[in-house]
Amino acid sequence: MRYLPHTKEDIESMLKVAGQESLDDLFNCIPDDLKITNSLDLPQSLSEWELNVHMEELASLNIACKSYKCFMGAGSYDHYIPAIIPYLISRSEFMTAYTPYQPEVSQGTLQGIYEFQTMVTELLGMDIATASHYDCGTALAEACLIALRQNSKANKIAVSALTHPSHRQIIHTYISPSGYEIVEIPYTKEGLTDVKALEAMDDIAGIAVQSPNFFGNIEDLSAFKAVADVKMILFITSFTEALAFGLLKNPGSFGADLVAGEGQSLGIAKSFGGPGLGLLAGTKKQMRNLPGRLIGKTKDANGADGFVLTLATREQHIRREKASSNICSNNGLNAMTAAVYLATVGKIGIREIARQNHDKAVYLKKSLEKAGFESVFETPFFNEFLMKAPAGFEQKRAALINDKCTFAGICLDKFYPELKHHYLFCATETISKKDIDQLAKEVQ
Repeated sequence: MRYLPHTKEDIESMLKVAGQESLDDLFNCIPDDLKITNSLDLPQSLSEWELNVHMEELASLNIACKSYKCFMGAGSYDHYIPAIIPYLISRSEFMTAYTPYQPEVSQGTLQGIYEFQTMVTELLGMDIATASHYDCGTALAEACLIALRQNSKANKIAVSALTHPSHRQIIHTYISPSGYEIVEIPYTKEGLTDVKALEAMDDIAGIAVQSPNFFGNIEDLSAFKAVADVKMILFITSFTEALAFGLLKNPGSFGADLVAGEGQSLGIAKSFGGPGLGLLAGTKKQMRNLPGRLIGKTKDANGADGFVLTLATREQHIRREKASSNICSNNGLNAMTAAVYLATVGKIGIREIARQNHDKAVYLKKSLEKAGFESVFETPFFNEFLMKAPAGFEQKRAALINDKCTFAGICLDKFYPELKHHYLFCATETISKKDIDQLAKEVQ
């Protein structure tokens, strides 16, 4: 049965106010060649069990990393997720789209976001963190906008060429309609962002550098901080693998003004490319410039601890002209997932997982070198690295997918045309020594 909330009289009344004769007249502004004039060619309806069978058949066409060995990273990483995490976040108290505007009925949600923010600031070494960004790309674009808003004399943002290609595209989508421009910082033969090229750039409002970068190499963030200080502009860092900071110094220790990152590795499944979790943190000085929600801890009338929506720079809360709104309808469940993951594994667990990721990647690189691959950089890296493939690898890679259920790296010439026959490989704790040895044997 169809549910039509408006009566015929309601519709006629609204059309009269709108100055239209019929509902069809409301679409007169759309050119006729863009309208569908024929009925939709839809199949016959299915029963519930027939629909279930149909959906299962469609789902079987997809490939999941649970049944395949995955040596790919590039911003989305396969990690073990402790069983406690899906159990806890599937509870009805958490799995809701409700936005916590009323603190008296949202204490659990508010505390979860508060704990998330606290752990993110500890992980990244920053003063404050927000929740509710879709992914690293959107969080990084927001950080770039903050830098451009604060420096009215500059209309350019300098972004490393080794920032994730998709994230650079998102930044362009965000800022280009406002007349801003991205200036790309080239990379060196060592696979690192060129600091000297950056020093020669003028009229920039900020610097955005990813570390570990898209090639997996670890950047010298202190060098970029020095340039930012000389130019008196904001220093922005980003990352795609949050677990890297189990081993690496956090961005805050290098004096970053803003940090944007991807939190998918913190207990969130890859799920064919989404959802992700955008992390955005900054210094206290940037607190009122950060978009999204900030949860604070206070006392209620009885002196008990309570949690409230302390700061929200969105047009629902403040005057629109002063708002720095962002795409943050509700990423609360993913933020809660990350909080549960961080609390579950703890500092020691994060360090151990990071160590396994690094060590297995080193072993994978050495194994591929023995199999005939050429190492491109000798720069320190985290859990992914670039290799030049020997002749015939493209055919072997296709065979590995079809016959051995193995994804062997990502070809980079689509993102960097100068890197033809170069592949980005990755290893996480889900990859065993046996898996690596088998891959090396297959690609020889």
